[in-house]
Amino acid sequence: MNRMSDSEIYEFLEFKYNQYNTFEFIKSDPVSIPHLFTKKEDIEIAGFLTATISWGTRKGILKNAAKLMQLMDQMPYDFVMNAERDDLKNLDKFVHRTFNGNDCIFFIQSLKNCYKDHGGLEKIFSLKRKEGIKESISSFRKIFLETCHDPHIEKHIADPFSGSSAKRINMFLRWMVRSDNRGVDFGIWKKINPSELICPLDVHTGNVARRLGLLTRKSNDWKAAEELTSNLRKFDPADPVKYDFALFGLGIYESF
Repeated sequence: MNRMSDSEIYEFLEFKYNQYNTFEFIKSDPVSIPHLFTKKEDIEIAGFLTATISWGTRKGILKNAAKLMQLMDQMPYDFVMNAERDDLKNLDKFVHRTFNGNDCIFFIQSLKNCYKDHGGLEKIFSLKRKEGIKESISSFRKIFLETCHDPHIEKHIADPFSGSSAKRINMFLRWMVRSDNRGVDFGIWKKINPSELICPLDVHTGNVARRLGLLTRKSNDWKAAEELTSNLRKFDPADPVKYDFALFGLGIYESF
């Protein structure tokens, strides 16, 4: 593939962004799960839990995320805040790859702590926003893990200061923060600006970004996510993460 000029890359990314950022995109994507709800807190919790288990096949992710919502009686916020011991026991049967029932129960209990004692997910993620998304994610992680837990659970919450690209958390933040009236991202969080977001980075987006010359770092880690986002800001400083649609679509649907 010949190296494209910056203007050609911009036009190409814009075209693919418009192609994949459509309502039709929702049904085959994990974002379809929080789209089952209308209440802010339900969307947040459904989105966070779905993003947490978003690895493996998309079919498996959608199946298990939908199952989890059923186990929560299709009322995630009410379940988080009011579930009794017997209700939580029903989550013992849940499993998604290495995310098991005990992990799930801890997540529900920790989410209750987040809403009851810390003002909710949006407030927590906004605490360190002036210091950058890396600090915001790290601050959230500390609060989320402040209740008693088995240390192995920590692997399910990415730590950018340990080098993780935090792909699933960045994807969740994209869902909550971006608002472009296309119907995919929710834009229900107003305390974080889309310009502050970091592009979700996985093997698919990384491969496409390298082919386009948007990423030189070989590892798909936090530094790579920052490098990619910095280059995307050249094309849209106010909303660089919108190109996640283009990169992901090219990597998943077109084997670019």
